[in-house]
Amino acid sequence: MADPISQRIQNDIETNPVMLYMKGTPMFPQCGFSARVIQILTHIGAPFQSANVLEDMELREGVKQFSQWPTVPQLYVKGEFVGGCDIVTEMYQSGELETLLKEQGVEMKAQA
Repeated sequence: MADPISQRIQNDIETNPVMLYMKGTPMFPQCGFSARVIQILTHIGAPFQSANVLEDMELREGVKQFSQWPTVPQLYVKGEFVGGCDIVTEMYQSGELETLLKEQGVEMKAQA
């Protein structure tokens, strides 16, 4: 049986179409990389949920083990790990991120 943190992460990514594990909160990101991913998601109008790994050290380490990715932030779309800040930034710049979200049926908000 999976440990409680892995179960929590699995539940988070299955329940939320776009899930971001980050340092801080969307209103108050605690690192530049997390802030960058928030800016990108907000700019393209992607609805997302987030979890602050700084509030829970077990989650901070667990999310790294879960994805086999050593850094935070980590973005998941429809249960699939997308990547960290560099990958999300590259996908945004190439248009791949919006394409992925639309292909996965994530409804984007109109941009102001």
